[in-house]
Amino acid sequence: MTRSKLPARVRSSGATKPPRSCASHRAWVRKHHCSVRNCKRIPIECAHVRTTANGGMGLKPADRWCISLCAWHHAEQHRIGERTFSNKYDFDLAELASEFARSSPYRDRLV
Repeated sequence: MTRSKLPARVRSSGATKPPRSCASHRAWVRKHHCSVRNCKRIPIECAHVRTTANGGMGLKPADRWCISLCAWHHAEQHRIGERTFSNKYDFDLAELASEFARSSPYRDRLV
């Protein structure tokens, strides 16, 4: 196996990095209602929020940056962009993701 195919936490110089992914946290987030006020649609999905510090082109943010959105609003978030989505529904996506991460029973596993 070449060095580039090893997981990032193994590739480091001896020190292990916590994984950017936490299936338990994502499952917990999906147990909530859609984060858009008064929306009762299902199914609920984990929508990752991108900030200048946690993502970029082709890089999915760590799971600590996810919120609960129904499939319809999640698609809309991608279609119109996060800034427009945030303005339309009048809430801060990154702030909400931080609130989910702080409240998560799996917060100690999040990067």
